[in-house]
Amino acid sequence: MKTTLFHYSRPNWVEISSSGKPDSQKAQLILCFGGKSELMDSLIYPSLKTKFPQAEIVLCSTAGQISGGLVNDQGATAVCLEFEQTLVRPASVNINNYKDSYQAGLALGSSLPPEDLIYMMILSDGSLVNGSELVKGLNESTGSKIPVTGGLAGDGTEFKSTLVGLNGQASEGMIVAIGFYGSQLQIHHGSQGGWETFGLEKKITRSIGNILYEIEGQNALDLYKKYLGPEAAELPKSALFFPLSITIPGSNQAVVRTILSIDEQNKSMIFAGDVPEGSSVRFMKANFNRLTDAAASAARQTTINKQGPPVFALLISCVGRKIVLGPRVEEEVDAVAEAYGKNTILAGFYSYGEISPFNEGGDCQLHNQTMTITSFYELP
Repeated sequence: MKTTLFHYSRPNWVEISSSGKPDSQKAQLILCFGGKSELMDSLIYPSLKTKFPQAEIVLCSTAGQISGGLVNDQGATAVCLEFEQTLVRPASVNINNYKDSYQAGLALGSSLPPEDLIYMMILSDGSLVNGSELVKGLNESTGSKIPVTGGLAGDGTEFKSTLVGLNGQASEGMIVAIGFYGSQLQIHHGSQGGWETFGLEKKITRSIGNILYEIEGQNALDLYKKYLGPEAAELPKSALFFPLSITIPGSNQAVVRTILSIDEQNKSMIFAGDVPEGSSVRFMKANFNRLTDAAASAARQTTINKQGPPVFALLISCVGRKIVLGPRVEEEVDAVAEAYGKNTILAGFYSYGEISPFNEGGDCQLHNQTMTITSFYELP
């Protein structure tokens, strides 16, 4: 397996780092992450297609690009992947052609041939798609028999619209699945938050989809404001510093949910993923050191000690973490780089939602406020 990392400097792609030097004529997959305005540049896709004529090219807008140890809000990053004994097959759907995100996920997961499929990467629109319903459809289509990781595209801190593309100009509503086939590729995943829980565990007693109305029979927004204290005056911005830990009925593991907005008139809270009735909930708060430690822990979760560090690691972290960490955001990427060492190529983006199983495996889940990492090893 060979990997090269590039940065876009209009109209050219400048090499940043490489592991094994892929042949541009043999590269099978290009992952391009960039700001929305950058991906609207009509030169981005043609320049990649000219440079890598045989590759499947996937584009995804972000809330910040991860390139090596750096986090950039401007420009675009591309990672070139060439495999020795692994086949890559992509598929795509547009949410506008389906009744809902569940149906889109079901159709997308079913569109990849299942024979010899060992891993599926998902890059999805992050504004029109309900990530929780998308992963339900994907799990149904795959029977939870293969690992599925990825993330929802971003739009900086604007939260207006996002772009994803497959072998063409990126557009709204697109969801791309990349299937990896063969017995020599090994994929490992890790997802960690690092947030501190506080207060007693409570039950969600009224919600619809991703809208939360009541906790323990009390108005959820009023209760949340009580716990935030003076920070409540800064809502909804301050909500990024205080996500919720949700344990969905039937699961013994919690997922983190980010609050996107509040509705003062209806006294409700709108989240980046579903918050089903009957779920257990706890309040959370940020701890800077624990956030960066969690990123390193996610990296260590994906390593194979006897084989050394991976050739490539895909990092997808949450826009909420980026906002909370502020000028210290590169510390979590540095923590990942230190955990792997200098021989692993790092690339990825800040997202509107991370897709990964729990560390112990099982169904893929929609996460918020996590650093989610997928590592790639190709055996000789």
